Amino acid sequence: MDELIKFGLVCLTTYFTIINPFGVMPVFMTMTADLSDADRTATARKALITAFITMVAFAFSGQLLFKFFGISADAFRVVGGIIFFMMGYDMLQARLIRTKIAEESVKSYVTDISITPLAIPMICGPGAITNSIVMMQDATTFDKKAVLIGVMFAICLITFIVLWASSKLSKMLGEVGNKILMRLMGLIVMVVAVEFFRSGLKPIVIDIIKAAMEN
Repeated sequence: MDELIKFGLVCLTTYFTIINPFGVMPVFMTMTADLSDADRTATARKALITAFITMVAFAFSGQLLFKFFGISADAFRVVGGIIFFMMGYDMLQARLIRTKIAEESVKSYVTDISITPLAIPMICGPGAITNSIVMMQDATTFDKKAVLIGVMFAICLITFIVLWASSKLSKMLGEVGNKILMRLMGLIVMVVAVEFFRSGLKPIVIDIIKAAMEN
């Protein structure tokens, strides 16, 4: 039992640090600023369901898929960094808030942003996917596997609650407050993007240099 508790705490700590629900909140707030409370809730729900399914899928088949397609986690980090940087730049220019979303376009808009970029790569990014694969390798028993899936669900639930509460905060801030917050968070997202890009590119460059030196 003690071993299961320790394993669960390690899983919970790593997932919470990697996913960082409070870091996702500003992006969610700015991208859903023009939506109704019901549509914001629907967006958050779809994003978290997608993220949970993705983490579970990669936990059970991630290594096989990565090997089959020849994809490395480092390459995933580089792509994630590029996506984050573009998002951060748009946030810095206060371009993520849409002035008006046509009523007939709301449903497709909610679906689009809930899958990308909110679910992937904001919530379930390279770190969460890699962590799912690594933790599943460490989960040598059925009980540990059950604990891991339970932790994934708990983190997604916590993130949903944070995003649901953010709609109240967005309403309090108003349009001007949201734009100011979006510009500030844009800088932070761009810094995170550079870190993602660097952490993914560094091992690739080292491998290239080693291969060149061997030849």
